[in-house]
Parts: sequence; C-alpha cells; structure tokens
Amino acid sequence: MSALVCVARIGAAHGVRGAVKLWTFTEDPFAVKRYGPLLSKDGKRQFEVATAREARDHLVATFEGVTTRDEAERLNGIELYVARAKLPATDEDEYYHTDLIGLAAVTTDGAALGRVLAIHNFGAGDIIEIAPPKGTSLLLPFSNAVVPEVDIAGGRVVIALPEEIAGEESEER
Repeated sequence: MSALVCVARIGAAHGVRGAVKLWTFTEDPFAVKRYGPLLSKDGKRQFEVATAREARDHLVATFEGVTTRDEAERLNGIELYVARAKLPATDEDEYYHTDLIGLAAVTTDGAALGRVLAIHNFGAGDIIEIAPPKGTSLLLPFSNAVVPEVDIAGGRVVIALPEEIAGEESEER
C-alpha cells in the first residue's frame, strides 16, 4: 500500500494575487483543506491551502506564502499528496485506487495475468493497467463487467477478459 495518495493537481494561475486552479480527486473537493499540509510527489515541498472556492469544474485556491501570479505560475502541474493514514477509512466494498497498485490480476478461472500497474482516467472513465510478466501492458475498462471482484485482503483483482477487443485484426487474414 502506498504511503502517499494523490489528492489534487495544481493548474494554471488564476488572477494576479497568487491564486491557482486546483483539480481535486477527493469525493468532497474541499477535503484538501482538512488534510493539513499537502506534499509534492517527492515529499520535499509542502503546500498549505489558505483559501478555496468552487469554480465550474475545479477549485480556485491560494496557498500560504504564494502571493503573486509569477509564484502561482511556477506551481502549474504539481500533484499534491497526503499520507494514506490521513484519509478516511473506506467501506467494505470501497477502496482507494492506490490500494490496487501491485495487486495480482487473475482471470475469472484463476489464471495469472500479471499485476495492477496503474489506474488511469483520460476523461472517459477509469482504465486499469495490468503488467504481465512478459510483453505489453493490458489496458482495460475498469468496470464491474471487466473487474467483477476486487479482493484487497486477498491481494488480487479478478479480470473478466473481453471476448474481442475493438480494433484487433482477425487471425484468419
């Protein structure tokens, strides 16, 4: 289990007084204010949210010590992390994506596929990336149909491989 969990990403500067666009990955967008100092991925920088207000699809936030547009512009793209222990506990059938990284991936009949490498979201829903022992990673929709079981305690996810993947060439050609 990862020690740090990404909870937000800083976007472009907003205005001239050090505010930034802030995309949060938490159920409650304002939860980022309650976690205390947020960390950069390497853990070397800390960011304390001073103010936050809702915008269309993000927050507009200021950080302690950031007071100019130039300072805000230098923060663009930084992902913000919090210690996993600071996050609320999950319900029995819930989990954080970070809890899945490294779990064994097996087919519905128990055959090993590899390990969960990442969960991605490129805008059309979550994608689970499975790294096989050899070869190219599998990118599959992270849906109940494709991932019918997540067993964190058992250290595995069950994958129901789709019968046909769109775009594959027929072997008969």
